[in-house]
Amino acid sequence: MKIAVCVSGGGTNLQAIIDKVADGTITNTEIALVISNKPGAYALERAKTAGIATAVVEPKAFPDREAFGQAMIDTLNDAGIELVVLGGYLVILPENLVKAFEGRMINIHPSLIPSHCGDGYYGLKVHESVLKRGNKVTGATVHFVDEGTDSGPIILQKAVDVHEGDTPEALQKRVMEEAEWVILPKAIDLIANNRVEIKEGIAHIR
Repeated sequence: MKIAVCVSGGGTNLQAIIDKVADGTITNTEIALVISNKPGAYALERAKTAGIATAVVEPKAFPDREAFGQAMIDTLNDAGIELVVLGGYLVILPENLVKAFEGRMINIHPSLIPSHCGDGYYGLKVHESVLKRGNKVTGATVHFVDEGTDSGPIILQKAVDVHEGDTPEALQKRVMEEAEWVILPKAIDLIANNRVEIKEGIAHIR
């Protein structure tokens, strides 16, 4: 299965995927393309180091969101992409892009959905919200992408303990290491081996 990873920043989730493909944790999968909305994203360097093709598609380079979405669709289709993985991609997705890859696009979110998710919850803001609410447990969720924000069918979740005295930065690091870098590669492997099926809006693992 050919996948594309969409990233906006450092690409730590991308690196986890690269490493898990290399060590055989993720099977039947080729990272065919890494796309960023930012030409200076360090994730692009990670891709180049691993010999993976890259592309930069900036929303501001297009007259409207639909044109940006079509450019993304064309870029993905030209590379023969079967699954799109959003790994820290801080872009509001155009509707045409979401529809074109319905059931073939997944996202990682750094909380246990439906808590601390939706509009405005991204990056450190998620972990700040967790600490402000006094959660004892947080985690990460891999889900399919639909027209809503963090509302698509959930594939995998993993819990992470919140420690006394945690800062948002410390919690972010622990959630990445203990949850995100574990369940995102696992979800990709499940999909690559036809083990995930959506029925009535719920993702089932076979």
